[in-house]
Amino acid sequence: MENITGLTLGGTPWTPEFVTALDPKKCIGCGRCFKVCPRDVLDLIVRGEEMEMDDDEDYDEDDTASVMMLANAADCIGCGACGRVCPKGCYSYAAQPPLNA
Repeated sequence: MENITGLTLGGTPWTPEFVTALDPKKCIGCGRCFKVCPRDVLDLIVRGEEMEMDDDEDYDEDDTASVMMLANAADCIGCGACGRVCPKGCYSYAAQPPLNA
């Protein structure tokens, strides 16, 4: 099955890679990705507030540090801006097949 593709302004084929995951253990909550996302895919939350943490994860329950979460991953356009500005490499991406395929 072919992935979603497009063309650049110059006519070069381009396959967008959409955000599939964000590693909250790496995230430092700097907000750079939030600022560059054109589609409101991300949200800044307090660590532990809405995050699903594994039982064996080490984090302080009193930790009030903020981290990013994928609030609306289905709205991602595959531009990759979030990953380019992330200083910790928190993001994972994948090409996707068309929804109607």
